[in-house]
Amino acid sequence: MSTSRLVLILFAIMSIGLPGCGSTPPPAEPGSASVQSKPMQALSYSNKWRIEVSEGANSSGEIVFHVTPKGGETQVVAVAIKDGTRENRVARTIKEAFKAGLDQDDFHVEVDDGEDVLIKKRGDAQDFALSAVSSTVKSVRIKVEKE
Repeated sequence: MSTSRLVLILFAIMSIGLPGCGSTPPPAEPGSASVQSKPMQALSYSNKWRIEVSEGANSSGEIVFHVTPKGGETQVVAVAIKDGTRENRVARTIKEAFKAGLDQDDFHVEVDDGEDVLIKKRGDAQDFALSAVSSTVKSVRIKVEKE
Protein backbone atom coordinates (compact mmCIF):
# COMPACT_ATOMS: atom_id res chain seq x y z
CA MET A 1 0.00 0.00 0.00
CA SER A 2 1.41 3.38 -0.95
CA THR A 3 2.12 6.07 1.62
CA SER A 4 -0.34 8.52 0.05
CA ARG A 5 -3.12 5.92 0.14
CA LEU A 6 -2.37 5.16 3.83
CA VAL A 7 -2.49 8.87 4.65
CA LEU A 8 -5.86 9.19 2.89
CA ILE A 9 -7.29 6.22 4.81
CA LEU A 10 -6.06 7.62 8.15
CA PHE A 11 -7.47 11.03 7.28
CA ALA A 12 -10.85 9.48 6.42
CA ILE A 13 -10.95 7.61 9.73
CA MET A 14 -10.09 10.74 11.68
CA SER A 15 -12.68 12.78 9.77
CA ILE A 16 -15.62 10.56 10.69
CA GLY A 17 -14.70 10.52 14.37
CA LEU A 18 -14.82 7.70 16.81
CA PRO A 19 -17.80 6.78 19.02
CA GLY A 20 -17.40 8.27 22.48
CA CYS A 21 -14.72 10.73 21.46
CA GLY A 22 -14.74 13.72 23.72
CA SER A 23 -16.84 12.04 26.41
CA THR A 24 -13.96 11.32 28.76
CA PRO A 25 -12.41 14.28 30.53
CA PRO A 26 -8.68 14.71 30.01
CA PRO A 27 -6.32 13.60 32.77
CA ALA A 28 -4.89 16.26 35.05
CA GLU A 29 -2.03 18.13 33.48
CA PRO A 30 1.41 17.92 35.05
CA GLY A 31 1.83 20.82 37.44
CA SER A 32 -1.91 21.18 38.07
CA ALA A 33 -3.02 21.94 41.59
CA SER A 34 -2.79 19.36 44.29
CA VAL A 35 -5.93 18.98 46.38
CA GLN A 36 -5.66 16.96 49.57
CA SER A 37 -9.03 16.17 51.09
CA LYS A 38 -11.22 13.27 52.17
CA PRO A 39 -13.56 11.68 49.62
CA MET A 40 -17.24 12.61 49.89
CA GLN A 41 -18.28 9.22 51.31
CA ALA A 42 -15.92 9.64 54.30
CA LEU A 43 -17.25 12.95 55.64
CA SER A 44 -15.68 14.08 58.87
CA TYR A 45 -17.25 16.89 60.89
CA SER A 46 -15.66 19.62 62.99
CA ASN A 47 -16.49 23.06 64.33
CA LYS A 48 -13.39 24.61 62.72
CA TRP A 49 -11.34 23.88 59.58
CA ARG A 50 -8.07 25.20 58.13
CA ILE A 51 -7.39 25.50 54.40
CA GLU A 52 -3.64 25.67 53.82
CA VAL A 53 -2.60 27.34 50.57
CA SER A 54 0.87 26.68 49.17
CA GLU A 55 2.39 28.47 46.18
CA GLY A 56 0.96 30.97 43.73
CA ALA A 57 -1.11 30.31 40.62
CA ASN A 58 0.60 29.50 37.32
CA SER A 59 -2.72 29.46 35.45
CA SER A 60 -6.21 30.80 35.78
CA GLY A 61 -8.76 28.32 37.00
CA GLU A 62 -11.19 27.35 39.71
CA ILE A 63 -10.95 25.61 43.08
CA VAL A 64 -14.18 23.95 44.23
CA PHE A 65 -15.01 23.20 47.86
CA HIS A 66 -17.96 21.38 49.43
CA VAL A 67 -19.29 22.47 52.83
CA THR A 68 -21.72 20.01 54.42
CA PRO A 69 -23.33 20.81 57.78
CA LYS A 70 -24.12 17.70 59.84
CA GLY A 71 -27.57 16.61 58.69
CA GLY A 72 -27.69 19.40 56.09
CA GLU A 73 -27.31 19.94 52.37
CA THR A 74 -23.90 20.29 50.74
CA GLN A 75 -23.08 23.81 49.66
CA VAL A 76 -20.66 24.33 46.78
CA VAL A 77 -18.14 27.17 47.03
CA ALA A 78 -16.34 27.81 43.73
CA VAL A 79 -13.30 30.09 43.84
CA ALA A 80 -12.04 31.70 40.62
CA ILE A 81 -8.27 32.30 40.66
CA LYS A 82 -6.38 34.37 38.09
CA ASP A 83 -3.01 33.43 36.61
CA GLY A 84 -0.17 35.02 38.57
CA THR A 85 -2.09 35.29 41.84
CA ARG A 86 0.35 34.92 44.73
CA GLU A 87 -0.12 32.52 47.64
CA ASN A 88 -1.46 35.08 50.16
CA ARG A 89 -3.85 36.56 47.61
CA VAL A 90 -5.14 33.05 46.76
CA ALA A 91 -5.96 32.64 50.47
CA ARG A 92 -7.75 36.02 50.58
CA THR A 93 -9.71 35.12 47.43
CA ILE A 94 -10.79 31.83 49.03
CA LYS A 95 -11.83 33.73 52.18
CA GLU A 96 -13.90 36.19 50.13
CA ALA A 97 -15.63 33.36 48.24
CA PHE A 98 -16.54 31.58 51.49
CA LYS A 99 -17.85 34.81 53.04
CA ALA A 100 -20.00 35.41 49.96
CA GLY A 101 -21.18 31.79 49.66
CA LEU A 102 -21.93 30.85 53.28
CA ASP A 103 -24.46 32.19 55.77
CA GLN A 104 -22.53 34.66 57.94
CA ASP A 105 -24.85 33.87 60.88
CA ASP A 106 -23.54 30.26 60.85
CA PHE A 107 -19.88 30.70 59.79
CA HIS A 108 -16.92 32.94 60.57
CA VAL A 109 -14.18 33.05 57.90
CA GLU A 110 -10.73 34.64 58.32
CA VAL A 111 -7.20 34.52 56.94
CA ASP A 112 -4.50 33.25 59.32
CA ASP A 113 -0.74 33.68 58.81
CA GLY A 114 -1.37 35.15 55.36
CA GLU A 115 -1.67 31.84 53.49
CA ASP A 116 -4.24 29.91 55.56
CA VAL A 117 -8.01 30.30 55.72
CA LEU A 118 -9.92 29.41 58.90
CA ILE A 119 -13.62 28.56 58.72
CA LYS A 120 -15.42 28.27 62.05
CA LYS A 121 -19.02 27.60 62.96
CA ARG A 122 -20.81 30.30 64.94
CA GLY A 123 -23.05 29.79 67.96
CA ASP A 124 -25.47 26.88 67.69
CA ALA A 125 -24.67 26.09 64.04
CA GLN A 126 -24.02 22.43 63.24
CA ASP A 127 -20.50 21.04 62.94
CA PHE A 128 -19.65 20.72 59.27
CA ALA A 129 -17.53 18.78 56.81
CA LEU A 130 -15.23 20.63 54.44
CA SER A 131 -13.56 19.18 51.39
CA ALA A 132 -11.66 20.52 48.40
CA VAL A 133 -13.16 18.54 45.53
CA SER A 134 -11.37 19.88 42.46
CA SER A 135 -8.94 22.44 41.12
CA THR A 136 -7.91 23.55 37.66
CA VAL A 137 -5.34 26.05 38.97
CA LYS A 138 -1.75 25.02 38.24
CA SER A 139 0.86 25.05 41.02
CA VAL A 140 -1.46 26.03 43.90
CA ARG A 141 -1.61 23.26 46.49
CA ILE A 142 -4.59 23.08 48.84
CA LYS A 143 -4.69 21.10 52.07
CA VAL A 144 -7.83 20.93 54.20
CA GLU A 145 -7.39 20.05 57.89
CA LYS A 146 -9.50 19.95 61.04
CA GLU A 147 -8.46 22.44 63.68
